Amino acid sequence: MSEAGAPARGPGELLIVALALVASVGIVWFATGDAIAVGVYAAGVLALGAVALALVRRRPAEVEQEFASPDWSVTVAAIERADAAIAVTDRAGRLVCANSRFEAWFGAGSAPPDLPLDDASREALAEAVRLAWRDGEAQLALASEGLSGAAIGARRWQAQAHRAGRGEDFIVWRFTPQIQGDPVSELVGHLDGKFGRALAGAGIVAALVDPDGQIRAVSAGFAERATGDATAEVIGQDFVLLLREEEGARIAWARDTQQSSPITLYHVPVVDPDLPGQPDPLTTPSLMLVVDAGLGIGASEGGGAAVPHLEALLGQLPLGLAMADRDGRLLFANAAFMRAAGREAQTPPTYPTDIVVKEDKRALSEAIRRFAQGPAAAGDIAVRLTTQPDDPVSLSLAGVRGLGDAAVLLGLTDSSEETRLKRQVAQATKMQAVGQLAGGVAHDFNNVLTAILGTCDLMLMRHTPGDSDYDDIQQIRANSNRAASLTRQLLAFSRQQTLRPEVLQLPDVVADISQMLRRLIGEKIQFVVTHDRDLGPVRADPTQLEQVIVNLAVNARDAMQSASGNRDGSGRLTLATRRVTAADVRAMRSEIIPVGEYTALVVEDTGSGIPPEHLGKIFEPFFTTKEQGKGTGLGLSTVYGIVKQSGGFIFADSEVGRGTRFTVYLPVDHASPGSARTLPKPSDAPKQWAGGGRILLVEDEDPVRVVAERALTRQGYEVTSARDGEEGLELVQQGGRFDLVVSDVVMPTMDGPAMARHIREIAPQLPVLFMSGYAEEQLRKEIGIANAWFMPKPFSVQQLSEKVGDVLAQTARPSAAPATA
Repeated sequence: MSEAGAPARGPGELLIVALALVASVGIVWFATGDAIAVGVYAAGVLALGAVALALVRRRPAEVEQEFASPDWSVTVAAIERADAAIAVTDRAGRLVCANSRFEAWFGAGSAPPDLPLDDASREALAEAVRLAWRDGEAQLALASEGLSGAAIGARRWQAQAHRAGRGEDFIVWRFTPQIQGDPVSELVGHLDGKFGRALAGAGIVAALVDPDGQIRAVSAGFAERATGDATAEVIGQDFVLLLREEEGARIAWARDTQQSSPITLYHVPVVDPDLPGQPDPLTTPSLMLVVDAGLGIGASEGGGAAVPHLEALLGQLPLGLAMADRDGRLLFANAAFMRAAGREAQTPPTYPTDIVVKEDKRALSEAIRRFAQGPAAAGDIAVRLTTQPDDPVSLSLAGVRGLGDAAVLLGLTDSSEETRLKRQVAQATKMQAVGQLAGGVAHDFNNVLTAILGTCDLMLMRHTPGDSDYDDIQQIRANSNRAASLTRQLLAFSRQQTLRPEVLQLPDVVADISQMLRRLIGEKIQFVVTHDRDLGPVRADPTQLEQVIVNLAVNARDAMQSASGNRDGSGRLTLATRRVTAADVRAMRSEIIPVGEYTALVVEDTGSGIPPEHLGKIFEPFFTTKEQGKGTGLGLSTVYGIVKQSGGFIFADSEVGRGTRFTVYLPVDHASPGSARTLPKPSDAPKQWAGGGRILLVEDEDPVRVVAERALTRQGYEVTSARDGEEGLELVQQGGRFDLVVSDVVMPTMDGPAMARHIREIAPQLPVLFMSGYAEEQLRKEIGIANAWFMPKPFSVQQLSEKVGDVLAQTARPSAAPATA
């Protein structure tokens, strides 16, 4: 092709054109013979030829420029780059061409703005399209989270859109990744280069340590300082093994076997400071700078003298105090801190996180680092100790400044005793509430049993043995007496039963009941009885104390018979009495038992033991671990009530599979035998009363009042009944004359004691017989009325008649002295 773009003409073609021109001129001359006409013709032909030649030279180039199709392979080859994705789109948003990097990152079927990005990035690209068509170009930044090409390491991307083409009908896109530098790789290069040599010249050696503790890179001089050999290979070794800990929590090189000057270790996490959030210490490499202690600006050889003095001072305080450095290492801990952590006899751990459970280690480590790096501040964090994983404790933290390196002061108080007391108070409160409930239930139930027993007695008076209904009535009466025994156990648990205490010796009670216990536990169980010497006397109800021993022995027998692997039901039951001095009580360090002398009763078995989750509930009424139908759950609750009402204490120690030991502590009674505080006994028993009398019966329960009225009427008494205290007082105020008032204690509106006080204002010598399901001793303390008697519920018709007769017999004789209230 020529420079103009037209094809070149050959010599032959020019010769033919010239001959044709000469021939045409000759023809014109021959035809006209006019020289002027021939000249004009020749000039015109030459002019037309020149114009044609000019047109021929220019027209082929214009046609080629207008109709030639673009070769996009040449364009793709021109935009092929390895560090950027480039694509061209038309006005319809179609992808015209793209380089291989664009196809690898976004795919060949995607065109901006419809790239595989998140919604925010696609909206940004759509806005870039509008700006490019309007302004000619647009730029924007994209986050790596939305791009499929993020795997190459890009964190941010720069996108450019530029309008191009002859008619500006295309947009050229360029996507350039902004890859962040790798600080770890950069640091490795620096340690191996001039930076590492500069540190060595300043007396500092450094090592880059991976999260697993292995050395990745070291600076110049590190190998010689760590191993003594400059050519030693330390890459890949465990960094901690190159160090050792001396006394006072000082750190030195492990190769220095003898006492040497300590070193100071600085820990610098290698992270990108531009990244948001806190780095994870488990995945972050660390730069360890090792400097000889006492070196550096502001340091002196005496600068660390304050730490031993501070440790000596804090070691004498009763508060649990410890100090940790910024790396979370425990510098020291006093004895109170170790005692509070449950490690009194152990050496302090390396890290404070070693004393907490696994779930709390991370929180404590982050808290120590936060208080060590931030400004001086204080705070608390709730953690669970490994020795007490179920009870969170409060650990105090305070940033310490002015002692050299930043440190954190840890405070921990021994809360084991406080926790134990809280549990005991909660248990005592619960037992008190249950006792009040049991006493109220027993009182109400006694009223019902009184009516049932009284009705049975009245029916038996009309039947004789052999009648069809006699056996049924006896069965009802027997079941009622059984129910009455259960209510007495409830009253024993709630400490509301009637006790007849005596001054006695525990070995005598054990001896009286030993034969019965041997028959009760069977021949397969070995029964061992031991006694200490010089046991002090105790004051208790012997009958109730026997019930305590029997209940404990029966439970021990059942535990041994039900023990796994004990097919023959054998075992060993030990019953012992022990002397407990005041010194022994002090050694127990118990907040429950007051210091004093006690006589202890120990009942120990080799049974199955009590699980820990049941040990705190064994004294609750109706709680039993026996099979259904084999226990009421009142045995141990009765024991608990009798012991507490006797002024004693009972504790249970058990180990599953090893057995259980119950220990009952009864205070020693120091009163002389002649001043034993037993209830007074009359010199002679009163005679049977047979003279009748007028009785005022006050009872709010209709069934009890009806039964008592019928029983007393059958005995020849003249009975006047009242439904409550107000009605009974009104009968006396109206002039009624009575020989005895039989009244319930607890009644609505006006109770029995209040009514009796008002009646005594009218008839001072009128005797009163109280009926109640509560304990006599408790009622006497609450009532405080002289010339008053007491009868517990439930009672039979005969018991009521005999008691009324006894009271009338005593009050009818001038010399009679009723029991004091």
